[in-house]
Amino acid sequence: MTGRPSKTATPARRSRATVLLTAATIAAIDLAAKAASEARLADSSVDLGLIQLQLAYNSGVAFSMGDRLPVGMIVAITAAIAVAIMVYAWRRAPHAGWVERIAGGAVIGGALANVVDRARDGRVTDYLHTGWWPTFNLADTFLVTGFIVIALLHARPERTTDAPQPVEDRPATPAPTNEP
Repeated sequence: MTGRPSKTATPARRSRATVLLTAATIAAIDLAAKAASEARLADSSVDLGLIQLQLAYNSGVAFSMGDRLPVGMIVAITAAIAVAIMVYAWRRAPHAGWVERIAGGAVIGGALANVVDRARDGRVTDYLHTGWWPTFNLADTFLVTGFIVIALLHARPERTTDAPQPVEDRPATPAPTNEP
């Protein structure tokens, strides 16, 4: 046998790949939806009932906060936050269940899509309009949904697979000794 490492992916590598593949897929879907919205909704909107497709731009961050800050500063701050989320997800992935890995990928994909969109022209393209909430995009939806899922997963009580043992069945604890 040679000293080469196995080409079989380790569980940690597969876990991280799940997060990265989810993030890349979500970012691609959102960026494609933004491009389609800019091409198709420039002078019109589409009423889908509860939601309308309507083109808008956000030069700030959430709810247009910081819209007077320099674009470079907003891009740098949002990119730094996206990198911090990626580092957390990278370290957490081997210990996370599949739902948490998908949710982490959704958060990363949404964050990256908005950073890439903003870096192109200094603003984020929004296209989902409710009339009672500020106009938003799929990246925002993935970000918020992913964060909610992760928060709910971390808020639930830990589940153990082992049933607690009755006191009489537990092994006796050895008495402490004074020997060095």
